[in-house]
Amino acid sequence: MTRTVLSWVLEKLEAGHDVALATVIDSKGSVPGKPGAKLAMIKGGEKFGTIGGAGLELKIEKALNDLIKKPYIMASQGGRIENFVLYKDGKGKEVTALDSLCGGQLTVSLEVVNTTPHILIIGGGHVGKSVSLVCDSISWSYSVFDIREDFSNKDRFPLAKELHSSSVSNFLDLENKDSLSRFSDILILGHDWSIDQEILIGILSIIKDQERPRIGCIGSKTKWSAFKKAALDENISKSIIDSTRCPIGLPIGAHSPGEIAVSICAEIISLDADNGSMHKREE
Repeated sequence: MTRTVLSWVLEKLEAGHDVALATVIDSKGSVPGKPGAKLAMIKGGEKFGTIGGAGLELKIEKALNDLIKKPYIMASQGGRIENFVLYKDGKGKEVTALDSLCGGQLTVSLEVVNTTPHILIIGGGHVGKSVSLVCDSISWSYSVFDIREDFSNKDRFPLAKELHSSSVSNFLDLENKDSLSRFSDILILGHDWSIDQEILIGILSIIKDQERPRIGCIGSKTKWSAFKKAALDENISKSIIDSTRCPIGLPIGAHSPGEIAVSICAEIISLDADNGSMHKREE
């Protein structure tokens, strides 16, 4: 059972979901779940596994549901341990008592397993290559899209998870709202403003108002104004457009491709520290 639950956890992490996980780490007496029993849950309530059922499971499910709503805060605290007594007379003691007559005791760990960033780098030029090197150094996953095969291949990006080289329309035809959620962030770093605009509008049209992926676009305020007008002309809502970050990167005075890549990745870290919320541009 442990293996199947952990396989489910890995599958959900791969798809971009944070996972709340409960594990029985100690038990005494008559209890429904033995040490090693696990129950995992993602946001929205989908779950897998069991720690024994009955009132204990309902209590754990509620705890997991509360945790998954604030995964980054939970991760910074390192999880927590709770003790349960399966006996109604345990109320008032330093344990969580359940309305049961079993008489057993369990110790359960509660934690959130966070996804690591999986970045889609759109544009495999100097900045895109530098972003990949920063990702390599901190064990982030990344994939690359470029209409030019010379800028999206195994020689240039040997550690990329995915490599895509096609027209923008062909790439987008293979994607939908769910599939794009495998990326935590999409960085538009292309060499041609018209290609950047085409793929930005295409992606915003697909993802609409979902939290993942976040979208960032390199460029000036003038470039962004043109992109914003084009997106509005395509009937994309202003709120969705304004969730895009442009320019991207923390304001650290970056100039070289390497410095810009550091500022971009640092911004992603800061967004995750802010509970992974969508970052709104300042007008």
